[in-house]
Amino acid sequence: MSYGIMFWGNSPHSPVIFKMQRRVIRVLMGSGYRDSCRGLFKELKILTLTSQYIFSLSLFVVLNKGYFASNSVFHNFNTRHKNNLHLPQVSLTMHQKGVFFTGIKVFNALPRPIKDISNNPKKFKVALKRYLLAHSFYTVDEFFSKQTT
Repeated sequence: MSYGIMFWGNSPHSPVIFKMQRRVIRVLMGSGYRDSCRGLFKELKILTLTSQYIFSLSLFVVLNKGYFASNSVFHNFNTRHKNNLHLPQVSLTMHQKGVFFTGIKVFNALPRPIKDISNNPKKFKVALKRYLLAHSFYTVDEFFSKQTT
């Protein structure tokens, strides 16, 4: 399921795959078809499809930092988001849903303690997986809204 998820994780078919993932989790745990799976994902320590997508994109950005520029490169002002990656201006939805653009958005939305250890990919991977397991995100919008609260 995680093979190439960076490219198909936001496709229109991903909700169907996520529904199948929840069905399998319910069968494994012997729960009813209307029971919530959030606790089951946490109990089994399995990432949801959305969490796997976020994990892959974030890891891609960390492992390819040379392709991304921070906001401090584009201006010298000491702002709150100067260490975030610069989000390029694009007008086409195709670019906005692409790996490069979405990867930057997801990385910028990560909690500061996780972003701060992005120079060490091994520690970053462990911290990010722990964070995603603790929250069991069902949608990318839920991930982005979690960061604002």
